[in-house]
Amino acid sequence: MTPQPLPPSRYRFPNPETADSEEAIVCTGGDFAPSTVLEAYRNGIFPWPVDETFTPWCSPNPRAIFPLDGPAHCSRSLRRTMRSGRFRITLDTAFDAVVEQCTHRDEGTWITKRYRTCYRALHKAGWAHSIEVWNDADALVGGLYGIAIGAMFAGESMFHTATDASKVAFVRLSELLRGAGYELFDAQVPTPHLESLGCVPVARTQFLKQLRHAIALSREFPTTSP
Repeated sequence: MTPQPLPPSRYRFPNPETADSEEAIVCTGGDFAPSTVLEAYRNGIFPWPVDETFTPWCSPNPRAIFPLDGPAHCSRSLRRTMRSGRFRITLDTAFDAVVEQCTHRDEGTWITKRYRTCYRALHKAGWAHSIEVWNDADALVGGLYGIAIGAMFAGESMFHTATDASKVAFVRLSELLRGAGYELFDAQVPTPHLESLGCVPVARTQFLKQLRHAIALSREFPTTSP
């Protein structure tokens, strides 16, 4: 699906390069219109709501990215899992369900009601996408979702209820993005879990340079699973 044009955002975001090098938050406030969220992503910024009324907009330094110029890092056990046929992979068939599952976190969630309303609208307009992992009983056991602009995909969140299911989703998606000619897979905040999958931290200035190049390109989000 070719993304549908959206009206211009009412807001303009500050250049993250002018933000304090130690600070992830570059501004607060604004609305949660789909065009506002897209404008943020185009500027290397993403929302991290505290509650329904207060939203910080963030651009971490360093930024986590997954390099798409080589294969995903997979342990032998994960490769065996991926070859086993235990899981079935789909794309964009259960976006709302993936977002819902991502809200179930012991530490709480930033996925507020208006956040979900916005991302649902972005999905319907062809900007937000999901990859789903199903078990042999056709139960949704893993997945992730995010935003695609040009040749950039920004992962927002992932979940699993079965061992390795979120890792399978991440690796399959990285393979699909590479095959579709994507150049930037943004994983946002560096964590040990993301590093175990092959994500690397890069300076914010380097990320923003890669972002500007990637979003100027035209790519179609994959429509079939491997």
